[in-house]
Amino acid sequence: MSTNMCEDKLVTEIAELRALLHAKEVQLARLRNERQVTQEYGLNNDEICRYSRQLFLTEIGVQGQKKIKDSSVLIVGAGGLGCPAAFYLACAGIGHIGIVDYDNVEINNLHRQLLYTEANIGTAKVIAAAESINRLNSYIKVTPYEIQLNSKNALDIIKNYDIVIDGTDNVATRYLLNDACVLSGKPLVSGSALRFEGHLTVFNYNGPCYRCIFPEPPSPETVTNCGDAGVLGAVVGTIGVLQALETLKIILNMPDVISGRLLLFDGTETKFHNVRLRPKNADCAICGEHRVIHELIDYEEFCGAKANDKEPNLNLLRKEERISVEEYNEIVKVNSNPHILIDVRSPEEYEICRLQDSINIPFTQLSKEHNLNLIRNNIEKVQEEHRPLDMYILCRRGNDSQKAVQYLKNLFTKDTLQIRDIIGGIYAWSNKIDPKFPKY
Repeated sequence: MSTNMCEDKLVTEIAELRALLHAKEVQLARLRNERQVTQEYGLNNDEICRYSRQLFLTEIGVQGQKKIKDSSVLIVGAGGLGCPAAFYLACAGIGHIGIVDYDNVEINNLHRQLLYTEANIGTAKVIAAAESINRLNSYIKVTPYEIQLNSKNALDIIKNYDIVIDGTDNVATRYLLNDACVLSGKPLVSGSALRFEGHLTVFNYNGPCYRCIFPEPPSPETVTNCGDAGVLGAVVGTIGVLQALETLKIILNMPDVISGRLLLFDGTETKFHNVRLRPKNADCAICGEHRVIHELIDYEEFCGAKANDKEPNLNLLRKEERISVEEYNEIVKVNSNPHILIDVRSPEEYEICRLQDSINIPFTQLSKEHNLNLIRNNIEKVQEEHRPLDMYILCRRGNDSQKAVQYLKNLFTKDTLQIRDIIGGIYAWSNKIDPKFPKY
């Protein structure tokens, strides 16, 4: 083929592409014009088609959909609760959604946090969530806040929204959100989920606030989360969807919002129970008649725990009552002293990975007589040949192991038995000693 013929063919192809592009631009402009035919009640034709199944509902209709479109919701926590809540609120047509989270997407999020995919791993959650919502509904304005909510920024953020959804998993942030919502006059849609169970209620909406029910925070060592205890994705998803439902009911001014009641969900038996909560407390420190809290406080100090639900680190023991994974590894390698290693993780975790010659006694079962007898028998067996004897306690991250040391020291007070925990647990062992051990 001659050079001229090649050039002529190239010119023809370019002309065809330009014509095709022009046709696409004309089609897109027509679609844009169709979408922007806005009716007198504030919805355009595209929105009417998109939300038509909601418009059929007597409780919503055109005016209700306009209320939804004009509303704004702040979701604090873009995790197992926040993702399904955001998803269904975006589908329903909420005009403005704010999302607060300081974390990045990890692979262990994907079994329950449905706004993310494998491609989002390592990306900031709020950015990935915003992109996902905008792909779902381009009419939605999404404002991402890649920060940790605290006493300095909470009021400035919350004031821009009509309703706040609590999708967090730590006590300090729950108190922070409650107080900020009371001071701002905003309803707080609160949810939680753990294992196969979930809770749902609405605070500060014609009923009590969180402090009315829980004036004092629980002891930090009694608090757990899904990172330690586990959760089924469908269970936390159920509660997140219900949070979206209650939010829409508030926007639509519907009756029977779950204020003053606590919804309990049991996923194992698929049962829902409603529990009546105590009424608004006249002596509540934040919403009572003679309140003593007029501004946000230091909630980490108030709760004795960090506002971080990922890796809680307790500090219950003295330095001499703990050893590092490096120190324990040297003990094992040189067999320098006789010892007993007790792994207090759950049987499910122990099945994932374990250290050699360890004995699995879950922390929750430690006080059972047959387990205490098992420990006694092992102590007696080793002490037949060796005195003194060391006992080491291991868990996932070094929290339950400290509590186990405290408990066992009260039972085994012999001077010949030294009980210590291994700092950082299996997680530290994987990081510093054996990377083949899985992190979970």
